[in-house]
Amino acid sequence: MKKPIIGVTLDSEISGQYSKFPWYAIRQNYLHCIEFYGGIPFPLFHSMHSAKEISTIIDGIIITGGNFDIDPSLYGKKFNDSRTIKNERTKFEIEICNLSLKKDIPILGICGGEQLLNVCFGGTLIQDIKTNKLNYLEHEQINPRNQTSHSVIINKDSKIFDIINEAKIEVNSAHHQAVDKLGNNLIVTGKASDGVIESIESTIHKWCVGVQWHPEFLITDSDKLLLLNFVEEAKKIK
Repeated sequence: MKKPIIGVTLDSEISGQYSKFPWYAIRQNYLHCIEFYGGIPFPLFHSMHSAKEISTIIDGIIITGGNFDIDPSLYGKKFNDSRTIKNERTKFEIEICNLSLKKDIPILGICGGEQLLNVCFGGTLIQDIKTNKLNYLEHEQINPRNQTSHSVIINKDSKIFDIINEAKIEVNSAHHQAVDKLGNNLIVTGKASDGVIESIESTIHKWCVGVQWHPEFLITDSDKLLLLNFVEEAKKIK
């Protein structure tokens, strides 16, 4: 059996720090966790021109997070508490996500990737948790990202529960936005104690899951099981 090709969306910057010219970036653990479980990570540059061809190559896709927000106009809201916007990245991720949904290959949305999945399904976002929710947890954790910071209650009637077989898990957290109105054909599969939606999944696709935390750090058994199952499902694509 061939190793599955897993597309991984890249972050981008116009200039600064790494180079005076535009550049792409990805944290190593996004790629190496895929390799560890038997897949070949395939970083995806942001090209609307090549998106359709890219979608024919990959057997699964991870939509990654990043220090930016989706333009609120894309989910019918005014710009209130959003921060940095990266329209070129978002346009490409929406396109490649929609193409992957049509192909019904495994999709894993991580952090901002979960939020993008929700928008692709017609949902909306909380633009800033601190501004819009009372009695909130600290979702932008102060301790290092390779440590957990809060728990998530998992819906037992869900794919993610079938994978990890735990009703309560510990996760890391690095986000100030979250799912608000749920997209069409999605269900909520996990919540934090403050009610923030932490995981979602499609009811009409074989393997389409979004999580608000970062399982690529492989901190817990549940992280490992989720990534393993994702890659194993991608191996089934012909």
